[in-house]
Formats: sequence, C-alpha cells, structure tokens
Amino acid sequence: MSAQGCIAGETPPCRGQARADLIPVGARLYLSHVGAGKSLRALGKDHGCHASTVLRHVRHFENRRDDPLVDEALRRLDHALRDMSETLPERGALSMIPYSPVQTTPRPDPELEQQAMQNLQHLLRPKSLLIVAPDMPKAVVTCENADGMPQRVSVMERCVAEVMALNDWITCRNQGRVASYVISASGRAALRRYCARVGLAFQPFGAPEGQPAGRIRYGGAESPVTVLARRRDKTGRPFLEPRLVQAAERLREDFVMAQLEGVALTTAQDVIEALENRAVPGPNIAPPGTKAAGLRVLAVLRALGPGLDDMALRCCCHLEGVESAEQALEWSARSGKIVLRIALQHLCRHYQRMGDAQMMIG
Repeated sequence: MSAQGCIAGETPPCRGQARADLIPVGARLYLSHVGAGKSLRALGKDHGCHASTVLRHVRHFENRRDDPLVDEALRRLDHALRDMSETLPERGALSMIPYSPVQTTPRPDPELEQQAMQNLQHLLRPKSLLIVAPDMPKAVVTCENADGMPQRVSVMERCVAEVMALNDWITCRNQGRVASYVISASGRAALRRYCARVGLAFQPFGAPEGQPAGRIRYGGAESPVTVLARRRDKTGRPFLEPRLVQAAERLREDFVMAQLEGVALTTAQDVIEALENRAVPGPNIAPPGTKAAGLRVLAVLRALGPGLDDMALRCCCHLEGVESAEQALEWSARSGKIVLRIALQHLCRHYQRMGDAQMMIG
C-alpha cells in the first residue's frame, strides 16, 4: 500500500485519496515518535522546534485516540508506516510524514478538501450529525426534518470523515456501536477560511428538501475566551478576569449585530477596509442599530492595532480556537493565549473610555 492511500486502509479507495500532506502536523510528529520510534529531541532538532512542542503534539494525539475515527486513522497510518519501513531505509520511511517548520499548514488535496468542506457546511445546520459505525464503509450526515425524524443529507467515503477527525474539524458526541459527530469550533474556522479563499459565502447549504436553512444565532457556539476563562494559575486566579470575558462578549455581539458573521473576511485589515468603504456584502439599507454596531467594531479594530486586532477578531468574533489562530498567524506555540489576554485588556480599556453612551442594546 502506498503512503498516498494509507488513510483508506482496508476500505475501498476513494476519489481524492488522503495523502501525506493532508495529515496534520501533530499527527505526523506523533507517528514519527510512536510509529517510527524517533526521540522527541531528534524530532525537535530535525524540524526546528523545541522538544516540548513535539511532546505537546504527541500527548494531544495520544489523548485523542479515544475518538473512534482518530484511532482508526492513526492505526492505519501506523501500519502503512511500518510496511514502508521494511522496504525503505529509516530516513526514507520517516519522509512519508514530512514536517516543515516554515510551512505549518499542510497543502490540501483539492478534491478531498472540497468533499470535507461540503460536509462541514451540512454540519452547520441545527441538529445535524455525522454518523459512522465500524461495519459501515461510508459515513453519513443526517439532519432532523420538521417532524423530528433524521433525514439523510450526504454520504461520504470513510477516509473523508477520518481526515475531518484528524484535523479536529469534528467532535465525537456519542460513542458506541454507532458514533455520532458534530462540527467543532476548529471546523467552523477551517470552513470560514476555505470559503474566503474560494469566494463562497459562509452559510449552510444542501438542506433537506422542504426544510429552510437555520439561522446561526449569537451564542450558539462556545467562545475560546470562555474556555480560557475556566483556566486558573497556581494561586487559583482565573487566567481571564470576568471583565475581560464581558469585553469579548460585547465585541462578539457587536460583530453579529453588524451582520459580519456570514461575511468572508478573515483578517482585521479586510474588515476595516470593508467597513471604511461601506463595502460589506448585503443589503445597502441597514437598520441604524446595524450601522452603529459596525462603527463600534471599526473603532475597536482601529484601537487594538495590528496583531491584537487579528487575534481578537479570530477568537472573539469568529470563535476560532487559539491554537488554530496561532497557526494561521504563524506565531509560536502557546503565544496566542497571552496575545489574546493583552488584546482583551486593551479592549476593556477602550470600552471604559467609551463609557455607557455607546453601550449596545441588551
């Protein structure tokens, strides 16, 4: 079996077969350490990163092996790696899972990426699930219809679901004889970036016939800020104070009220230019509250400045995970949460200077 088709394993090959460049960086390092037996220090030296960074990736994927799809994909990749090591020298065997410290985001297979993103869009719908079972050669996306009955929306090859799970685009909700998955915050962020790159609107499509598309409402997904707020230091103090969380929620509410949530603008500079030039896609006539919210978002991004504005936009508005934002902005590991806290401190001071005169409705 070639490395190009190692994720498919015993299942029939699918079009757009998973290639080595679709395997996340952490999975490659995990397989290099666990499957090929290379030390953490050697991997860090070869790939230009600290051994602790490699250890973090290894622990992350070891903990994720409770996920049936992740465990199955890693097992098949490990078997393919061992098969290749019998015919290739050690250095050649390790080359099947390349890692570049310069290019942290793998180049996707266009066809497989398109299939994954289409199914992520289906999973944006309320009460939609991705269903897999050990004896199922394919995975199915279902969505409840108006009568509350599950209705099949999409069918995909199993290798597509495995790639989605490896990249943390879906989260296992229930395990058992049949496992069900929902879209994760990382999946939403990946879908948003894909839509921006190919020029598509970030919205659900492929809804079952006769069922209108659901509206994504504010507060439907947990913000990375609230996740960080639950962390505490050695003294028991929260990593983010309540006032910082409130500032993040205020920015998020303004962002949604300004009708910017479904707009394919990934960087803060793009949002600033669109708001300054009044080039936000949508109806030309907007309610006064929508225009006022857009002006407040514009003032915030200007006040934060480069770097801080992108982190606040990704984590507070787009609900993108901190690690995902680090990779997109090409920052070092574990630096994102510090930058986010600094951005929220500046944001809190900005709102204090504004006072209650510019407070939003609700």
